[in-house]
Amino acid sequence: MSASISGMTGFGRADGALDGWTWTVEARSVNGRTLEVRYRGPGGFDNLERLTKAAAQGRLNRGQVTLGVQAKRAEGSEPAPRVNESVLTTYLKLANQLAEEGAVPPSADGLLALRGVIEVAEEVEDAEGHAAIETAIAVTIEQALDALKLSRQREGEQLTPVIRDFVGTIEALVARAELEASSQTEAIRERFTRRISELAPDAPGLEERIFLEAAALATKADVREELDRLTAHVDSARTLLQQPPAGRKLDFLMQEFMREANTLCSKSATTPLTGIGLELKAVIEQLREQVQNVE
Repeated sequence: MSASISGMTGFGRADGALDGWTWTVEARSVNGRTLEVRYRGPGGFDNLERLTKAAAQGRLNRGQVTLGVQAKRAEGSEPAPRVNESVLTTYLKLANQLAEEGAVPPSADGLLALRGVIEVAEEVEDAEGHAAIETAIAVTIEQALDALKLSRQREGEQLTPVIRDFVGTIEALVARAELEASSQTEAIRERFTRRISELAPDAPGLEERIFLEAAALATKADVREELDRLTAHVDSARTLLQQPPAGRKLDFLMQEFMREANTLCSKSATTPLTGIGLELKAVIEQLREQVQNVE
């Protein structure tokens, strides 16, 4: 089965959990001339940005990719509050001294509300456990990028028949142009004969001069090379659709298509051929807009 093109617009998501942590990874991409990866994630996992860019480069060729990681501890895994007994003992001594002098003894909740009595112990993760969580998040990042790539492939499946239709339309217009171009020489000769006859009807050697000038004009108006190149470009476009990634090559091919269509219009000596050339330019522009979505 032949390969197929991919688009550059897509979305992928994956979730994960380990040792009291849960996280969600979302990856999005839009069109871009090159591959640009932007990462947003939690602090403390310094390697994830590097791993994200490497994973994206291994799967994608073009597009602006934004990947975000949202991570948090699962409920019940937060560090529990504790009493700083040293600080509490200091407050109790002061409270007892004041009580001996007649002050009202402090209540338990009053003591607990004093600064520094209640504190949350910072849970220090061991390096091995932290590395395991980072590795697990990296796996989820790869899963989200795989989902993004699949989404872009689906877009490519939708783009392919659209692009093929435009290429087919260009091929049909080139065939029409070939038929019209075959009558250009006679049209030029008739037009030149009429103009010369009106300006100098009795000039000596008029017939020979008309023949030579008409031949020269016909040579300048010969569009066979342009039509041959357009036909070759049609074949190239169909081949590239089977040889992904083809986005950059198709971008260049659109420039070549338009170059030949412009030259065809400038050389045209008949209104019908000019009309075909303008139709070609319009279709090529529509095709170019679709090609900009190809990876």
